[in-house]
Order: sequence, then structure tokens, then C-alpha cells
Amino acid sequence: MKRHIIYIFLTCYLLTGTTACKKYYEPSTAKLESAALNTEEDVYSATIGTYAVLKKAEYVRSMHFLSEYPGDNIAQAQTSSDDLSNCYRYTHLVDGSHATNVWMQAYSVINAANKVIAFVKDDESDNLNQLKGECLYLRAMMYFNLARVFGRPYSQNGGSSQGVPIVLESTTEEYPKRNTVKEVYDQVISDLLKAADMMTEEKNNNYASREVADALLCRVYLYMEDNDKAIEYADKVINSGRYSLLTGENYEQYFRGVPEDNNETIFCIRHMTTENRDFNAIGSMYYSEGGQGVTGWAEVYASTQYMELLNKYPEDLRHSFISPYTTDGVLSYPYSTPVSNIRYNTRLNPNTPMYYINKYNYQEGLVNLSSPVYIRLAEIYLNRAEANAKKGNLQNALDDVNAIRSRAGLSGNALYTQANLDAAGKTVLDVVLEERQLELAFEGHRSYDLFRNNRPLKRNYPGTHSLNNTPSTNITQTIEATDNRVIFYIPNREIQINANLTQNP
Repeated sequence: MKRHIIYIFLTCYLLTGTTACKKYYEPSTAKLESAALNTEEDVYSATIGTYAVLKKAEYVRSMHFLSEYPGDNIAQAQTSSDDLSNCYRYTHLVDGSHATNVWMQAYSVINAANKVIAFVKDDESDNLNQLKGECLYLRAMMYFNLARVFGRPYSQNGGSSQGVPIVLESTTEEYPKRNTVKEVYDQVISDLLKAADMMTEEKNNNYASREVADALLCRVYLYMEDNDKAIEYADKVINSGRYSLLTGENYEQYFRGVPEDNNETIFCIRHMTTENRDFNAIGSMYYSEGGQGVTGWAEVYASTQYMELLNKYPEDLRHSFISPYTTDGVLSYPYSTPVSNIRYNTRLNPNTPMYYINKYNYQEGLVNLSSPVYIRLAEIYLNRAEANAKKGNLQNALDDVNAIRSRAGLSGNALYTQANLDAAGKTVLDVVLEERQLELAFEGHRSYDLFRNNRPLKRNYPGTHSLNNTPSTNITQTIEATDNRVIFYIPNREIQINANLTQNP
């Protein structure tokens, strides 16, 4: 199905104090023309400024909508004028605001990183090498995220489909064309390998370090189906001794403490207490203290499909990340058993339970403050489990899955053996992906995990996705891994400026 392209008109804008017309927008891929770097202090300031872009709502919030909302762990409970509804419903637009935001902010990070990478020679001081390594990591992270949003899964065609333009410190093209997904992944790996060699300082999880680069390499290799390398880099991170799985009450409070004190988080986008965005925060979409519209919008809930999976074991500590909204107006937290008096959202047919999500709330006691986690140790265990499952190392895979289940408070028959998998008619890969769904829910992994494994996304629960159907009381939605809609349009703003860019179908 060919999706219609909506064209926009570019207009000139006035220079301050004049009526002269400035040239039309520069493409986001254009190299920055800003003050040159001269000293180590300049490099440090430029690097900190590059991290700061990650915290912009135009990046962190929009990237969350692009990565989490296409999954099946959440249910949008009412339509919104915000483009996030299109992300959720798979009704993408060529001028979608969140895809445009991510494209522009990612290339802003890339251009800023390129300046430092070009300025710092490879044989400089340890401090300068560290900063250059951090910028290499940030550039790699941006390219990887861009390739996931705008390029098809690597596994579908070996990366031969169109990705995004690669703009490096040496790039001279004003209007670069799209590189293939494979070329983008190759650049990501090159940057991460070099970054890992250059970074020698054990910085906290707000910043890049050797282990952060290794952790992202683990994820990238898994997405490429290079299972040997995924296992190799998982081992490096797990055996580094820098991280440990949180347990018990510490795990239940995972997202509420001071981020750098968390021994499981490998890399997060740190937001200080002065950076609470209230209703513009990610968490405001999932949670509101006192009911909808009080401290947040609370328009997106945990799906009943996800809750059925979680409720198989009431003792599962991951219930702590769900706060059901009950009929007496009280949020149940921590949530460890099914709630009988849960409130239902009557805007949907059938009415749907209001399972609030609190993974993005109450950091350091502030209701809408959070530092979104990009990589954590549990993912690395599950990356290794998936790679081992695909290599036929089934017991190794089950050992890692059971390590995650055990720390979530599960034991006995809730842990997997080959015998109980055979009885249930499940493969080891099935339970690895199911465990990823449980453990990494609401963190932007689910749709990628399905599509890169050539599995369809199946929603069979109330949500605004039913508005795509006739009649709208049909609550099902299936998106095949080969569907055009599993990726987003290249922002039409960029297409209009750069004739060398081709649009996604």
C-alpha cells in the first residue's frame, strides 16, 4: 500500500531588524558552521553540550513515542491531537512531528560530535581521548537509533534497504543521499569499537564509557544476527564487574532513586531535579496522581494483553511498575495482586482497565521526573539469551532467562526447563522474547524485538488502534514484520530540501 505524501511549503523568515529574506532551511544533515575548538576546555564544553541535546523533549520524548508506542505493551485510551496518536495507530504522516524531531535532533548531536572528533587527534591526552570516545559513542547511538526508526530491520534483507545519510567530519556533500542500513550499522560498529579503545575513565551511567560502548555493540550485533559477537560483548559487560542486577525492594524502586546510584543502569539520559517537565514529561502520559489530568495526562495504559502475561504470577516484582487506578480514586502501589475495584475507561468500547505505568515517575520524589534508561544489565542478559537460543545453546539461554525471572521474585515452576517448555509447546526463543516483553516493557524495545525476528505485532485489546477498523468495535490490529508501516517516513521537510533523499514507501 502506497502511503500518500503530504507536501508542505517552505517559507522564508525575516532577519532581525530587516525585511530581507534568508535562504530556505538548511538540511539537518548540513555541517555546522560554528566557532572552532581551540582548547581542552572547549572540547569539554562541546561534549557536555552534545549530551544536553539528548535531554531535549524534541529528542528524548519524541524518540520514546517512536520506539515504544508502536508496541503491544501499551494501550492508548483516547485520541489525542498530538502526533503520538499516529505513532501508536500506525497512521504515519510524512510531516509527523515526532519523526521530524528525532531526525533533526539526532543530526544536531551528530554534527556536534563531528566537531570534537575532527579536532581531537587519536594520540592526544587521556582526557581528550576520553572526550573524543564519548562523542564517537554519541554519534554511534544516534545513527543506530536513526537506522531503527527510518530503515527496515537489518535481518530482513541483510541491511540492503535504505537507511539514513551518513555525515562524518570528513563529509563534503551538501545534500547527501541515504546510505544502506548495512552501511549505517558498519559505521556504528566502527565508531563504537574506536570509542571503547579511547575511553579509559570509569564514568557514571550519565556518560559514555568503555562498558557503555560494549553494551551498545552487544545490542547492535544482536540486531544484525551476529550471535557470536552479541555473546562476546555481553560477556564483556557482564564480566566487567561494574554492574549488578538489582533485587528485592531495590528492584521494585528501580526508577525512583538517584540514577547514578543505580548499579544496574549502564547508560541513561540524566534529568536533574530542576529539569522536571511536568505535563510534558514522558511519565505524564502514563500516570497521574489523583486521576486523569491532575499531575499528568494519563491517557496511555499498560495493555490488558500485557497485564494477562504479567498476572500469570502475582508474586512477580514487576507488578511494582504498574499502578492500577481504582474506583475510590486511589492508585494501588506497589501492585502485587489483581485489583478487584479497578476503574475502567469508558471512552473505549469495550471499557478498558486503567493500568497506570510508573516507570517514568517519582525519580527522587518528583512525580513526573525520570532519567530514561537506554541500556541496563538485564537487557544484556537477555541479549545473550536470545543469541544463545538462536545458536542452539538452549540451556545457556534458559539460564540467563531464569536469572532475570529469579531476581523478579519467581521460583519453582515459574522457572523454565526444557521439559516444561516442551509441555507448553514453546521454544526457547519464544520464552526469551516473552521475557524481554515482561522485563523491558515500556522502555522502547518491543516492536523492534518482534519485527527484527520477523514476527507480527498482534494487538487484541481495547485501544484507539480500533479506530483504524470498520467497525471500530473490532479491537484487533496486526502489523506484519514486512509491512511498510514498521518504519517511519523520512521527514518531508528534509525531502523538500534535499532532492537526493528518497522517501520510504
